[in-house]
Amino acid sequence: MAKKGFPGMGGVNMNNMMKQVQKMQKQMEETQAELEQKVLETSAGGGAISIKVTGKKEIVGIKIKPEVVDPDDVEMLEDLIMAAVNEAIRAAEDMVASEMGKITGKMNMPGLF
Repeated sequence: MAKKGFPGMGGVNMNNMMKQVQKMQKQMEETQAELEQKVLETSAGGGAISIKVTGKKEIVGIKIKPEVVDPDDVEMLEDLIMAAVNEAIRAAEDMVASEMGKITGKMNMPGLF
């Protein structure tokens, strides 16, 4: 009796593989929806600027300590805000990549890679 699968794919059963892919896709969609609701907080300048960002990489809050607001040094404030926003975006990307990696890493598809 012949194995189900395609030549050169180590006898991978396409039906089982498709079920795994569909399950993984559903898990990814659910995880993405959950991550979009999570809020991370990062800061720059020793806490002078705090940024809150969602898993959708949307900024939902900015706090600036009054003592860093110097009208004679607007550039420093701009640099602090930029650093805090960039850190918030990196943190959101890392969170999403980590959670999605947990799902895709679980998929066992011998013979494909």
